[in-house]
Amino acid sequence: MNIIRFWIDNARPRSLPQSFLPSLLANSLAFKAKEFSFWLGLLAIIGVTIGHLGINLFDDYFDYKFKKSEFRNIMMQKGFRARINKCNYITSNQATLTQLLIISVSFCSFSLGIGLIIWFFRDNFILYLALVTAILGFFYSAPPLRLSYYGLGEIIVGIIFGPLLMIGVYYAACGKIDHLVIFISIPIGLLVTNIIFVHSIMDYEPDKKVGKITLAVLLKNRTAIIFLYFIVLIIPFVCIFEGVFRCYLSLYYLYVFLTLPIAIALFYLMYQYIYYPDKKIYSHFWMFSLCNLRQIQTINIDWFRIRWLLARNMFIFFCFISIIVCLIS
Repeated sequence: MNIIRFWIDNARPRSLPQSFLPSLLANSLAFKAKEFSFWLGLLAIIGVTIGHLGINLFDDYFDYKFKKSEFRNIMMQKGFRARINKCNYITSNQATLTQLLIISVSFCSFSLGIGLIIWFFRDNFILYLALVTAILGFFYSAPPLRLSYYGLGEIIVGIIFGPLLMIGVYYAACGKIDHLVIFISIPIGLLVTNIIFVHSIMDYEPDKKVGKITLAVLLKNRTAIIFLYFIVLIIPFVCIFEGVFRCYLSLYYLYVFLTLPIAIALFYLMYQYIYYPDKKIYSHFWMFSLCNLRQIQTINIDWFRIRWLLARNMFIFFCFISIIVCLIS
């Protein structure tokens, strides 16, 4: 049990809302369908969640194997801002690279096994979706494609956790596709992209140092970065407004605009980071959760953690509101 907990803790469980909540939302959308299967929907959520943890571990494996992790410590020593907790369970010799590979394969195999069960009760469409998702997730950081190293990371993550995940879980739950789940999956995917984009903007220097071409590194120009960030941040709200205006969505979906103040605060903080990176930020209780602010200030990662948590929390609130609307409308 301690071994399982050790690996789950190191598989970045704080990122699980990015897979769990879209899965739950897809089930909520499928709930009113006559063909809805609670058990297949639940299996899909479990499979997606375990697969997410496995892909996170594979990301650590390939990042460490090909680029190591010591460069972050070196950059910190040179005065650059860089997070130094990437793969710390490997760098501190708590686990070996071989053990990491075995556990990564085990997590993903378990997820694949659940996918095969769902396939047995549905049809080949669920298999095709699972294979495409697995390939994109694996080659996100694995050679020879290493998609996240060539400016495609944010886009791939948005596609995986938006349309592919939500359509797949919806299909698992009720055996069909509806235009509503496709429409809703677009803003959800963009909000996940937003989390990763926040991440890559703040990791600009370390990523550039190791030759990882994220969207931020690809754009280079600060004005271009903040402009694209604004577009990624605002389109989810535009999509929902458009859906309501054209009667694709219930009027109740406008409640997601309750998260707009968070989006505005986040845009301001990202603008501040890009143009005034050394300016102190002041956090409030709604900006973060599961986070000891004093601790992260002590280890000097508050500049990163607060912005990342704010992006994640906006996504969480957006999803929760959408789930409630699905169930009551």
